[in-house]
Amino acid sequence: MKYLLTSLLIIYLNSMISPALAKNDKHHDNYNSLPPGLQKKVNRGKPLPPGWQKKLGKGDILDDSIYVRGKVVVPLGRDGAITINVDGTFIKLYEHTREIIDIF
Repeated sequence: MKYLLTSLLIIYLNSMISPALAKNDKHHDNYNSLPPGLQKKVNRGKPLPPGWQKKLGKGDILDDSIYVRGKVVVPLGRDGAITINVDGTFIKLYEHTREIIDIF
């Protein structure tokens, strides 16, 4: 009887903990990643829509797919910052972390 109660208690506690440990698919590690539809366009080599710039701000991390599309305009400075041109928008960011410093 003691073994049965212990087993039921373990099963009950495990069922309470498991949902808390489950991975939430709605949230990604890279919170600034492009939506799936835009990512498909980028993969096909098509330009990004005009409103994508509004989703970027100072302190954000620039997505790899946008960074790859950019062309370096101002090379690496002493502070580790570069300026790239992406579809006519100039973005100043730290090269290694890709943290956005300013958008022109």
